Amino acid sequence: MIRSLALPKGLGLSALALAVAGLSAPLAAQTPPNVLVVGQIAEPQSLDPAQVTAVNDFRIMMNMYDGLVRYADGTLEVEPALASEWQISDDGTVYTFTLRDDVSFHDGSAFDAEAVVFHFERMLDEEHPYHDTGPFPLAFFFEAIDSVEASGEHEVTFTLDEPYAPFLSNLAYPTGLIVSPAAVEEHGEDFGRNPSGTGPFQFEEWQSNSRVVASANPDYWDGAPALEAVVFRPITDANTRVAEMMAGGIDLMVEVPPDNVAQFAEDPMYQVSEQAGPHLWFLILNTKEGPFADQRMRQAINYAIDKASLVDNILEGTATVAAGPIPPAFEWAYNEELEPYPYDPERARELIAEAGHEGAELTFYVTEGGSGMLDPIPMGAAIQADLADVGLDVSIATYEWNTFLGEVNPGLEGKADMAQMAWMTNDPDTLPFLALRSEAMPDQGGFNSGYYSNPEVDALLEQARRSVDQDERAALYKEMQAIVHEDAPWAFVANWQQNAVSSAAVEGFRLQPSFFLLLHEVSKP
Repeated sequence: MIRSLALPKGLGLSALALAVAGLSAPLAAQTPPNVLVVGQIAEPQSLDPAQVTAVNDFRIMMNMYDGLVRYADGTLEVEPALASEWQISDDGTVYTFTLRDDVSFHDGSAFDAEAVVFHFERMLDEEHPYHDTGPFPLAFFFEAIDSVEASGEHEVTFTLDEPYAPFLSNLAYPTGLIVSPAAVEEHGEDFGRNPSGTGPFQFEEWQSNSRVVASANPDYWDGAPALEAVVFRPITDANTRVAEMMAGGIDLMVEVPPDNVAQFAEDPMYQVSEQAGPHLWFLILNTKEGPFADQRMRQAINYAIDKASLVDNILEGTATVAAGPIPPAFEWAYNEELEPYPYDPERARELIAEAGHEGAELTFYVTEGGSGMLDPIPMGAAIQADLADVGLDVSIATYEWNTFLGEVNPGLEGKADMAQMAWMTNDPDTLPFLALRSEAMPDQGGFNSGYYSNPEVDALLEQARRSVDQDERAALYKEMQAIVHEDAPWAFVANWQQNAVSSAAVEGFRLQPSFFLLLHEVSKP
């Protein structure tokens, strides 16, 4: 049920409900006034920030919740949010946050230090009474926390078991968004369908495969938003999103197909936004069993794929060829000495012959679309053709995004030889730590779906996250990248420059290097 909204031009509750409901039909002629309709790439899995991993879901939740800190506009630098200030001990293990004392959750309950303690203990303490409302796949981000205590009504203290360089950045990530304890207690496992945060927009309704509606929070601590409401519509097919955008059924769409970017840019009815960010599109290779247990085969795949052609012809220049596991957007940590594997099918054939896998039959998991997936079906078909050219027999299995994650995240053993994947990250630690460490195997709660293991890489990653010296961290990450590039547990394909298109009526929108949608300052007069 949509609660009463102070709508412009006399548009009442029933009229809004009808207008929003009409958006479920394809090619709606006009969106409601002062209501922003966003074309999302998929149905969300959950609206519990502690439970999800996909940027598609984060784009909704960043508008409903706040963290103690947030990324400053246009950067990945941390600034105050629900915490007005903080202090860090000299040894880097104690963080004390002073909280705002004038904030309430959307359900009316108070935001205070006890709410912060509840949020983190729910994720991290298996004995917590609401730990069973999980799972919490990115609790990894906060495993360095030894304790979190309410050191005052509006002061919270985190004690870490060792220095942890990405801690503040991870607090700004969606996993650090603070949930209402009262709402969790009321809804239990269904909290993800009944979310309550402190953000600029508050949850109204979720109709599966149709829409998620959020209304303006007039009491938002950082100023009421200009929009009356936001409607997030899942439109999985990119061509359908384009058609809806052109017909006026949505006001904003993300991840515009490359061949439509120029079309929108040339039309004064639309605005195209582009923003570089830390993104990697790659292929997970099953290093545990089958042909890719052999390093030579993994290197062969990297040589066999014509990545420059993928970037130029399928992605139409909206990405660059990737060289390794850390995106170049992290300038301070990126290893500029690494060169992408060149397109060398002859070298690929030689390595395949050395490994004794000529004519190998491979299963390749491809998704229909998902967060940062970059035209995955055309990309998958082109890769299949490149691998056929070096004598490999590749069979493609295609899945809807959430189903795809359900197949890939638990690991490829016994199922597939390789799978597409894309990550957008907040720190150079995130992707390799969660997806390349030996202790990040799927059965240990991580995302190392290809089962890669190298003790030297493990040690470098552990050292890098404990160091509070950025130069030292950079040297460790660069060494790690060189090893992973040589081991080739993934096929490194592309780093994307994200894009979005909005109608000319939308004002104040800009993309963020975090890949999140921040709509607090957006208006649609």
